[in-house]
Amino acid sequence: MTPVPDATPLRRAPVQRRSAERLARILDACAALLDEAGYDDLSTRAVAERAGVPIGSVYRFFGNKRQMAGALAQRNLERFSERVTERLRDTGDRGWRHAMDVVLDTYLDMKRTAPGFSLVDFGNQIPVGTRRAEPNHAVADRLTDLLSAYLGREADEDLRRAFLIAVETADALVHLAFRITPEGDEKVIGELREMLRAYLARVLD
Repeated sequence: MTPVPDATPLRRAPVQRRSAERLARILDACAALLDEAGYDDLSTRAVAERAGVPIGSVYRFFGNKRQMAGALAQRNLERFSERVTERLRDTGDRGWRHAMDVVLDTYLDMKRTAPGFSLVDFGNQIPVGTRRAEPNHAVADRLTDLLSAYLGREADEDLRRAFLIAVETADALVHLAFRITPEGDEKVIGELREMLRAYLARVLD
């Protein structure tokens, strides 16, 4: 079970293990219902019923479904970061192109298989967080912090800018790929991979 970080919009952070497990069930239920019914038809009552908890347990953590989706987006980012870190550790140092493939493949895998991810991902698809929230900035900053040591680069503004441009480009083209086919058009994904390699080569080679 991946805990929800303190940065998520929780009314009250779980302290005991039982409370953390209940929160995880609530977020799991939220993700499943997003896939089944979409965000517009999502309700806190339906989430409580699916999670098998009293409605008060949902309101203990979240004031509304927007906050709940925001917490799910944050959990997605944490799980994405963990998976990228694990895969890079398992494969060893094979250069930035391999690292980029790991990042992209991990994202594609979550988009295809993780419940609720296609609607929420890291907070881009539905209105979560504040109006000024920039989920792609958060993803780019997380990747910079994760990969700078692996790449032997300082996590400076130039690297952050490069990853932000890469993340924004990937976000747009991945969504295009999944609009073309439900599993993501491989030709579009292939073009994206080549674009990222060509761009990042200017910064990382």
